[in-house]
Amino acid sequence: MDLIINIFSLIGSLALFLFGMKTMSEGLEKFAGDRLRGILSAMTKNRVMGVLTGILITALIQSSSATTVMVVSFVNAGLMTLSQSIGVIMGANIGTTVTAWIISAVGFKVNIAAFAIPLLAIGMPLIFSGKSNRKSIGEFIFGFSFLFMGLSFLQEAATAMNIGDMVAGMLAHVPQDSFFTIILFVIVGALVTMIVQASAATMAITLMLFGMNIPGFGFEQAAALAMGQNIGTTITAFMASLTANTQARRAALAHMFFNVFGVAVVLIIFYPACDAVSWFVNNFMGGGNDLFKLSTFHTAFNIINTFLLIGFVKQIEMFVCRVLPEKDTDEPEKLQFITAGLLSTAELSLLQARKEIVLFAERCQKQFNYLLKMHNIDNDDDFNEKLEKVKRYEDITDNMEYEIAHYLQKVSEGRLSDDAKHQVQRMLRELDDLESIGDCAFNISRILSRKRTKCKVHFTETQLKNIQEIEQMVGNAIELMISTLNEPEGEGHNIDKSYKVEDDINKLRSYLREENIQQLSQGAYDYQLGAFYIDTINGYEKLADYVLNVVESKARKTRA
Repeated sequence: MDLIINIFSLIGSLALFLFGMKTMSEGLEKFAGDRLRGILSAMTKNRVMGVLTGILITALIQSSSATTVMVVSFVNAGLMTLSQSIGVIMGANIGTTVTAWIISAVGFKVNIAAFAIPLLAIGMPLIFSGKSNRKSIGEFIFGFSFLFMGLSFLQEAATAMNIGDMVAGMLAHVPQDSFFTIILFVIVGALVTMIVQASAATMAITLMLFGMNIPGFGFEQAAALAMGQNIGTTITAFMASLTANTQARRAALAHMFFNVFGVAVVLIIFYPACDAVSWFVNNFMGGGNDLFKLSTFHTAFNIINTFLLIGFVKQIEMFVCRVLPEKDTDEPEKLQFITAGLLSTAELSLLQARKEIVLFAERCQKQFNYLLKMHNIDNDDDFNEKLEKVKRYEDITDNMEYEIAHYLQKVSEGRLSDDAKHQVQRMLRELDDLESIGDCAFNISRILSRKRTKCKVHFTETQLKNIQEIEQMVGNAIELMISTLNEPEGEGHNIDKSYKVEDDINKLRSYLREENIQQLSQGAYDYQLGAFYIDTINGYEKLADYVLNVVESKARKTRA
């Protein structure tokens, strides 16, 4: 019975450690979400800056997996190039070693759990604060406390289970001086990290085992486990990219190639590398803490790997592009920037949704452009082809509204800042109005189809000229809408031009209504043709109303 309790205690301690890491990471990302996005989005082509950015972000959020998934998401959303992402991923591998240094320095010597409980007292009032930033800081403090409480409980559970003796017993049957044993430990490290989905947790376990002085588990075996973790951690981003676009899959593949290449190189010089690290720690770091040897090896491995490959970013890019060539297919009915596999952090997922909404608006524009070609066509097949195009895009807009709204609903299930919650609400309003634009365009095409069936005549030259004038105005309104949707989130959007176009459309609609009555009274054309004519004008005016609604939602404004 005691053994079962100890096993569950061990698993529970690991769960607390992982939960703490996740909570700490999410709290920091929500507190500095816009700044993190700004740093990553504004990445230049300078690969050194990319590496430094990866180090900074990963050191802050304490998870290279979170950073790489974030980067893959940015590449998927078109906010970062493949070349920029490779530099950031290199830096993320170095940044993740900070966790090992923290654990080596204080994790097993100082009872950090004793400080974790008082930290919860500090974080509690912040958690219940009405201000989003304070709440995020409170989450960060709670996560930090849980992380080290989990680490402390993990050590206690391992001691209670005599895990050192168990590991020593297993290692007694493994030849210690065999190079194949080192490869075995690399494979074990990769597999455990794939299962746990957090290299920091696997590294904490490795440091704990190494600190127990288990016979047969020395520095070299621990170093091999650490190298395996570098391979295992790539699986998170790789899995996230499976349903993403080609560029995102290439970024994940570059991450995997980078880490596997580094392990292969170090394995060639493994024993001399271990000796060099031991010599460095003994001569320059006092040699008092054996855990520093493993942390130094972990850091040196990633730094040297980065130095080896930082000059070959373009070649790595060419390699992954050759392995994963771009598919030459046109599938406008599919989402391009968000997929089920890429829901990373709730705050950062809004970027993908924003890019998809812009694409939604562009597809509405394509549908509108087909309407412009439906006037005064003599050939029935040509007319029906245009009608089918408009109908197809109406189906596309319906599907896009559902899929993006469903994605935003999943994002809302995460813990969002107040600003992010309002952003989701605005996006949902935009989706509703964009879908209405698609409906309006389809309704106008049906009006033109009924006119063609019942009247058997074209619009008069004057009618067509007036329709084309309002179409040009609506086209301008749609251009301004897409431009506004492409602008960064926040206040300060100037939408006066959109208001001016809307006013001009309303005035023209009112004028054409009156003119239509006069023309009918004078017998200029048949009443039925006049009805279809004014229905078309009204349809475009209604479509323009929905366009303005989208602009106002994005700009956080309503007209007085």
